[in-house]
Amino acid sequence: MSSQRIELVIRQLVVAGALLVLLVPAARGSSEWFGWLPLWFVGMPLAAWWSLRRCPLPHVALQLPRRRRAQALRRGDVRRAHRLPRAA
Repeated sequence: MSSQRIELVIRQLVVAGALLVLLVPAARGSSEWFGWLPLWFVGMPLAAWWSLRRCPLPHVALQLPRRRRAQALRRGDVRRAHRLPRAA
């Protein structure tokens, strides 16, 4: 099965799941076995579609400035610093 065919099937699952959640009140609830149903009907197909597209970042996230943080410095050998002096 080609990548385009898989993407088409996943897109159809996302649309069908969204319609199911919007139109069927029971699909908005929770199941004892599966948990929160909108996650499985909409969220998981969206995550599969996103990963099929190789996880692109939103354009807004690419335009945000990166924060500069101070990097942790390595200390010397910690084991030597805590060693007790040897008796002569």
